[in-house]
Amino acid sequence: MLINLGTPDSPAVGDVRRYLREFLMDEHIIDIPFYKRWPLVHLIIAPFRAPVSARAYARLWQDAGSPLLYHSLTIKKKLQEALGEHFFVTLGMRYGKPGIAHALDEFKTRNISRVLAIPLFPQYASATTGSIIKEVEKLKSKRDYIRELLFVENFFDQPDFVNAVAEAGKYELKKSLYDHVIFSFHGVPERQIIKNAPGPQCTLSSTCCATLHEGNRKCYRAQCYATARLMAHSMHISPGNYTVTFQSRLGKGRWLQPYTAETVKKLAREGKKNVLVFSPSFVTDCLETTIELGVENKEIFLAAGGKKWTVVKSLNGSERFITALKKLIGESLPGF
Repeated sequence: MLINLGTPDSPAVGDVRRYLREFLMDEHIIDIPFYKRWPLVHLIIAPFRAPVSARAYARLWQDAGSPLLYHSLTIKKKLQEALGEHFFVTLGMRYGKPGIAHALDEFKTRNISRVLAIPLFPQYASATTGSIIKEVEKLKSKRDYIRELLFVENFFDQPDFVNAVAEAGKYELKKSLYDHVIFSFHGVPERQIIKNAPGPQCTLSSTCCATLHEGNRKCYRAQCYATARLMAHSMHISPGNYTVTFQSRLGKGRWLQPYTAETVKKLAREGKKNVLVFSPSFVTDCLETTIELGVENKEIFLAAGGKKWTVVKSLNGSERFITALKKLIGESLPGF
């Protein structure tokens, strides 16, 4: 069972508002008590943010619909073809349609009792994979036909995944000379990192995530930095020529830094005219990669004096990613 974040049914304000309410009411996303979260989401954020987000979704939407959905469906189709008739692949969205409950119910009609759930997030975060695991387990408890449920919690350092992204980057690097490379990951509030840290060693400092070890291996920030190091090494990019940043900040609290938008301005002012951008926390192109990185941050870069801004497309339904998923399944299921 592949699971992605989700998407509104359409870019209409009503559909976007409905999606935002479902998304933001998740306690893993806005981790404050329900009695505070409900009025914040329903009376402030959703009413005022929905029209703005709807305009962004309208720029994103294509004839085939939401890119996140149709790329996810393509991945599902290609993975089914790669695995063959002895496997059945479903797709569920954490928010929106098709839901996780729908994906689980598809197993019942085929008398399938052993399920491997793969959240399509390379790095583990409580707001993404953590929320998905909790929701799947809750829904599974009401479906006794599923007797065995396994999860892939992350694949941030899986060689096939790293190489798949790196190969796309190598193609771009051959086409042009770039002054700098950005690895932009989805941000999360700093408090969530500290709250979920396995021990007191989490300092959110420049050295805290310089290496991956047992003490920080389950930390989202550490996993992001590890992914960037592995990809940079594969593409022969020296440490001084790339920067790890975090995007998609919501609200005024402190989120993981450095922020992508601020780094973009800084690089342009330092004379970095040609910048190549990766988004390694996303496996499908979506609002964050296409509009936020591809349009909004490009405008910031050009306005600050930059000349060329190139965003490497997400893996989507590429054969390299299907190969990586198939390998991941093999590593997760004994006897595959």
